[in-house]
Amino acid sequence: FDGVPIDVNVALPREPATGPDGPYPLLMMFHGWGGSKANLGAMRPWAQRGYAVFSMTDRGWGDSCGGNSQTRLEPECERGYNRLMDTRYEVRDAQEFAAALADEGVAKPRRIGATGGSYGGGMSMALAALRNRKMLPDGSLAPWTSPDGKEMRIAAAAPEIPWTDLAYSLMPNGHTLDYVADAPYDARGRIGVLKQSFVAGLYATGQATSNYATPGADPDADLTTWFALVNAGEPYDDNPLAVDILDEITSHHSSYYIDDSIPPAPLLISNGWTDDLFPPDEAIRFYNRTRTEHPGAGISLMFLDYGHQRGQNKDADTAILHRGQRAWFDYYLKGTGPQPFLGVRTLTQTCPEGEPSAGPFRAPTWAAMAPGEVRFEGSDEQTIQPLAGDPTIGRAYDPIAGGGACASAARDDQPGAASYRLDPAPERGFTLMGSPTVVADIDSPGPHSQIAARLLDVAPSGDATLVARGLYRPEVNAGSDPTRQVFQLHPNGWRFEEGHVPKLELLPADPPYARPSNGQLPVAVSDLELRLPVLERPDGDVARRPAPKVVPAGYELAIDYRSARG
Repeated sequence: FDGVPIDVNVALPREPATGPDGPYPLLMMFHGWGGSKANLGAMRPWAQRGYAVFSMTDRGWGDSCGGNSQTRLEPECERGYNRLMDTRYEVRDAQEFAAALADEGVAKPRRIGATGGSYGGGMSMALAALRNRKMLPDGSLAPWTSPDGKEMRIAAAAPEIPWTDLAYSLMPNGHTLDYVADAPYDARGRIGVLKQSFVAGLYATGQATSNYATPGADPDADLTTWFALVNAGEPYDDNPLAVDILDEITSHHSSYYIDDSIPPAPLLISNGWTDDLFPPDEAIRFYNRTRTEHPGAGISLMFLDYGHQRGQNKDADTAILHRGQRAWFDYYLKGTGPQPFLGVRTLTQTCPEGEPSAGPFRAPTWAAMAPGEVRFEGSDEQTIQPLAGDPTIGRAYDPIAGGGACASAARDDQPGAASYRLDPAPERGFTLMGSPTVVADIDSPGPHSQIAARLLDVAPSGDATLVARGLYRPEVNAGSDPTRQVFQLHPNGWRFEEGHVPKLELLPADPPYARPSNGQLPVAVSDLELRLPVLERPDGDVARRPAPKVVPAGYELAIDYRSARG
């Protein structure tokens, strides 16, 4: 639309023996970071199911002005650099080409679907959130119409391992909660902690194979300057450039912040328990707000052990997901088959890798997924010291350099960390299904400190396997009493077998996965409560009825949790 050349593939169903050759429902397939357009082999199964299929190489990659392509030398590529999935550019590129296919009689303008993984998942989320609108370069929204005036609309989307808030996924501040109606990044005013090993790898891949804007040339796409700033570390909150970057990422690169006055297209969102880049939090925040503001919207979630590192991506598990996606698009794009399940499905993480996952488990809502809760209470004060943490353990659990989802490390408590051990699991065990929640009195005098949390499964053998992790910027309470605070670790589906001990450890950092903070000070924690949502129903023994949710000022319960509260 702005003269930048975009490389595309289109696959069509076989011409029918009788009747018109089109228009067809259109499925758009989008690639991940470092990738390019889908090849015809990947598109063929969808074309054989009766879809027109379109895939493009996003601007700044491959032959869309990419870093290693001859097309980069074309004058039109002066604007063809990588804009980090900007709603005004990469997303609009897809919309404009779909509109052209509609005008050519190839695609049905209101029967369009979107799917893709990771970067392509972010694209699919944005298209679903826009639905029948497009975002112009000035950030305003306009009706999505074809050059011939056809009204265009996304009819369904199935994003795989997407982000919904790119700033939070790369630099979480720990203030997203899986039971609140609305959880924007800046709700508590803190810029978070960099997922350093992931961000370094992503930046290097893009630098080597895509086309970054010249530093300083475009403040809305200055990936090199942004990378240097986040790696320099704190202070962030009082740095005007850091605040500007946060505003840019939330305004133009994250589906969660697209105007939600209309419901999104029907969404089947899948994320991975063991995906340390885009964990299920990314889907849950969008799901909770959509369910609260548009109760009739079609939206389903599926969580399993797959995705980016440390995901195991078991064939049997992903086959269940892909069957669901085919049924989703057949119903919403072609109008065939029964209405798909609207709710939440999960499969558990299992170790060793060859062990089959349990499930799928089903519930009508995320709130109903875990009817019981295992709770631990520890009143003693513990202090997280600034230099605590064994680096060999951090490397074992690192998603990039570590040993994967089933990596284990020593069970011993780390000096200077705050450690909490629950009772061993009883004979029948119990299954975590959701987000471990920490409620505690926290005394954090420094403005730049963090808390890195890990939930471990300590086996009778002494091996400790990482079950969940989280990063949190605590409230600053210098010169005042500790404050009651709540934060969560990323959710998981994990069975604690008989004799296994759930262990929570709170550290000053989780390197190399997460960047240690500049100016970390001791953080005191007391009267800690750990809440583990479980599949088991309350039994008066291990599983208890879930305690009332702790709702910080400025938040409201999501609609499903209001209903659960009665």
